[in-house]
Amino acid sequence: MSEPGFFSESRNWVGIAFFLFFIIFGRKLWGALAALLDGRAAAVRKELDEAAALRREAETMLAEAARQRDSALADARALIEGAKAEAARLSRAAAAEAEASAKRREQMAIDRIAAAEKAAIDDVRMIAADLATNAARSVLAEDLSPERDGQLIDRAIADLPTALRAA
Repeated sequence: MSEPGFFSESRNWVGIAFFLFFIIFGRKLWGALAALLDGRAAAVRKELDEAAALRREAETMLAEAARQRDSALADARALIEGAKAEAARLSRAAAAEAEASAKRREQMAIDRIAAAEKAAIDDVRMIAADLATNAARSVLAEDLSPERDGQLIDRAIADLPTALRAA
């Protein structure tokens, strides 16, 4: 039997066709494929650049937010310290005002007591003066002897507590 020739095999024709197809259309296909891959690479590169830019922007925003948070915390601490100082000042002022009010009330009570004492002393003096006046009238009205004079004085002294209670 004779061997079939190189061109009689279909496999060889497929290989030749494949080889000719790539020789004729290979450059165009390779260029299109390379352009497609380059376009995809450019799109990926652009997305990576956008992601890097977004990351930098996010890091900047995070740093700004941290600064703002720190500033807000410092402001809050300052407000708290100010409120504590104001509360302490108000407490001291209220204590001083309460003490001053207590002193004023104490002074008013002392003044009232002094006025009552003065009124009592004035009443005692008035009663004593009335008794003395009455005793003097009695002495002058009567013919007094030394014995009678002593009796009148003793009686006036004895009547003094009764007169004081009545007043």
